Amino acid sequence: MDIRKLQRTIVDALEDIKAQDIKVFNTSHLTELFDRVIIASGTSNRQTKALASSVREKVKEAGGDIISTEGEDIGEWVLVDCGDAVVHILQPALRQYYNLEEIWGDKPVRIKLAKSGAFGPFSGARASEPLDEDEDAPDEGVARPARRAPARRR
Repeated sequence: MDIRKLQRTIVDALEDIKAQDIKVFNTSHLTELFDRVIIASGTSNRQTKALASSVREKVKEAGGDIISTEGEDIGEWVLVDCGDAVVHILQPALRQYYNLEEIWGDKPVRIKLAKSGAFGPFSGARASEPLDEDEDAPDEGVARPARRAPARRR
């Protein structure tokens, strides 16, 4: 399955179950094992399990493969291996503690979050910016300067 289609399918599956703070990172330069890491938060064990289940179902429906799922018995941190993409679904306290964004997050991928209409995974994006779902985003937290029309003289 094409990586763009796979990441879109995963993000949509996460949004369907109201995942929080979804981020997508390009990891092809760090490892040959997978091309994307997708990180999302769930508010409870029950929600993290439901998010993992949604990802598995939607990826299979789209024709993708699920290699394995880990952590679903407890539900605090569930990992879904989709081959070219690895999905980490964590509760907020574990996500903050393990800070996976520091490990995998040096190349965020711009992707439009369908439910909110906002761009992820970095702040500073504007809805008027063109969308390229496979384009590497600037460093997280670095806002792009706004383009302004020149002032008119009277």
